[in-house]
Amino acid sequence: MAQRAVWLISHEPRTPLCGTVRFSRRFPTVEKRAKVFNGASYVPVPEDALLLKALLFEFRLLDDDKDFVESRDSCSRINKTSVYGIPVGGEELWPVVAFMKNCMIYASVPLVEQTLCPRPPLISISGVSQGFELLFGIQDFLFLSQKNDAELNSKLNQLPDLLLQTCPFGTLLDANLQNSLDNTNFASVTQPQKQPAWKTGTYKGKPQVSISITEKVKSMQYDKREIADMWQVVGTVTCKCDLEGFMPNVTISLSLPTNGSPLQDILIHPCVTSLDSAILTSNSIGAVDDSAFSGPYKFPFTPPLESFHLCYYTSQVPVPPILGFYRIQEEETQLKITVNLKLHESVKNNFEFCEARIPFYNRGPITHVEYKISFGQLEIFREKNLLIWTIGQKFPKSMEITLSGNITFGTKKHEKQSFDQICIGSTAYVKLHFKIIDYTLTGCYADQHSVQVFASGKPKISTNRKLISSDYYVWNSKAPAPVAYGSLVL
Repeated sequence: MAQRAVWLISHEPRTPLCGTVRFSRRFPTVEKRAKVFNGASYVPVPEDALLLKALLFEFRLLDDDKDFVESRDSCSRINKTSVYGIPVGGEELWPVVAFMKNCMIYASVPLVEQTLCPRPPLISISGVSQGFELLFGIQDFLFLSQKNDAELNSKLNQLPDLLLQTCPFGTLLDANLQNSLDNTNFASVTQPQKQPAWKTGTYKGKPQVSISITEKVKSMQYDKREIADMWQVVGTVTCKCDLEGFMPNVTISLSLPTNGSPLQDILIHPCVTSLDSAILTSNSIGAVDDSAFSGPYKFPFTPPLESFHLCYYTSQVPVPPILGFYRIQEEETQLKITVNLKLHESVKNNFEFCEARIPFYNRGPITHVEYKISFGQLEIFREKNLLIWTIGQKFPKSMEITLSGNITFGTKKHEKQSFDQICIGSTAYVKLHFKIIDYTLTGCYADQHSVQVFASGKPKISTNRKLISSDYYVWNSKAPAPVAYGSLVL
């Protein structure tokens, strides 16, 4: 349910155009959706001047338009719904919701989420009822307790900002515009400031700023001299700023420790107002050297109301957090496996969870397992041909753990769809799943004392960070490495 455009047209007889467009609002994102949904039957929303003339003609309000017109006045075209087909530029724009009240024409074009040929029944177009609700809400706002033209003009000037809140991106949230005006601080609504597209209103309440840094580490480890292991960190900085005022300003600084890996390939949210050129030019294509920009990375911005991703980044850390070795040997119906995992000494040894999953797809059912582990617990899922090695919240003091065992498989009774097209025969892997709270592999952090907020009230500032595994594989060292599998690109 959405609107492609909205107009308010005043009827002014005995003037050159017989009317004036007092207000118009188009929603480009909805217009793009209409083009996709309507296909070959799509008719674009016309310019204001063309629509003004077409609507005045449809309502028989043109001074020289007193004669009978077959296409408009025929008995076969009696309109009972206030939904019209308006001829513009040799095509017909339909449906157009329009009615006249107090010498003002209220009109909107609802989105139709299907082709328009043949025309679907009006009852199936939810945007039509939404269009009426929006137009009635605008009418009530303009003329309830309205006393003179000056007050009407003042309310018309408030409409753009009110629609940002009540009908963002063409979708109606609240038809009571007066209620939205009363409950929101619109002291600056008549000022010439332009509301940014990512902010649909203003906040009222206790001020607070929340910053979360999430890094996902990807890794492909082969234990082969001829094929280099690969790993990469992809970071996301998420913010939620509950701040009063029309355009509060916030500056967040991301810092790195002395030995931290520089941030690269930084992508920012449109709300960021300015940025150091050194931040934008740091990318992972060029070689990293001692002169690479290592912060602090300052992001001044005007925050939207909802939670948003302030920026994304990558980083080339020197080593992956967990180094792995995996080897399998086939002996008839039995499989001998060896897995070795080692936590790097620089990584925080305090996991929320950590486990290794070892699948055996495209084989018969697991019938027997003999194993030995130096740490953790092993679960066997026979129906899924899967071993889950639960490591827990800490590695032992040695930072190294091993698993070895013999797995016996039954006869494969029937073909069934593979869970993984890569994990076939000796081309097998161990996939790690882990999460570390209050830690990032790059060392990146947001110091809450360096956060600058230019808004009324002193906000509560909270920060957190975490490291999560994503596509973290250790491949069988004796098998051909599936180098094309997975991607380390953001």
